[in-house]
Amino acid sequence: MSSKKDWFTDWFNTKYYHILYQHRDEHEAQVFMKNLTSFLNIPKGSDILDLACGKGRHSMYLNKLGYEVTGADLSINSIKEASLSKNETLDFIVQDMRLPFSFQKDAVFNLFTSFGYFAEDADDIRVLENIKNCLNTNGVGVIDYLNVNKTIASLIPSETVILDGIEFHITREIKNGFIIKKIEFRAEDGSYHNYFERVKCLDLECFKSYLLKVGLHLKHCFGDYNLHPFDEEKSNRLILIFE
Repeated sequence: MSSKKDWFTDWFNTKYYHILYQHRDEHEAQVFMKNLTSFLNIPKGSDILDLACGKGRHSMYLNKLGYEVTGADLSINSIKEASLSKNETLDFIVQDMRLPFSFQKDAVFNLFTSFGYFAEDADDIRVLENIKNCLNTNGVGVIDYLNVNKTIASLIPSETVILDGIEFHITREIKNGFIIKKIEFRAEDGSYHNYFERVKCLDLECFKSYLLKVGLHLKHCFGDYNLHPFDEEKSNRLILIFE
């Protein structure tokens, strides 16, 4: 099963995506949010947009920390599930990050490699423009991306993962400036499924170029969720803080 639409439109909206990634580290995500909001000194009650929020795990925890949060994602199924946790200070909306938002926030967080999906650089630039236009005066933006240098150096070409009785066959390659992960499996009913994930090989210099084009200014750069300095060879993450 495949689609000619954007790859993420189909894959992120399936239950199999969530089965494959069911073991994401919630503690790690919470530590990151604590460290990030503390470092940025964001006052309680501030308004945060969690852009490409998925099922809202970061949104919900930010809300528990005392922030007003809006989670936005293209996946209707993810937002439907996240919306079960809505309250007066926590909301979720379905929206493509390439489309402008009708509100402004004190901070915009784009987390867990939820950038660099698009074939055209112009779409990535448009996302950054939307983030910029969404920020209040003195607002701050955060992009949490993978460190492409370490990812490429340690790439696992193929593996098989069995979860909930489903055998996922995963292959990875670098092609045309993208890190591509192909996922193949047979579902419970025996039907064959074939999806892929694709993110751009964006290093720190690429991001600096993107930010410069839209008039955003890089303020800090970290290499992990404990906010240690970024090392292009050793760091697992590339965390950018900009205004």
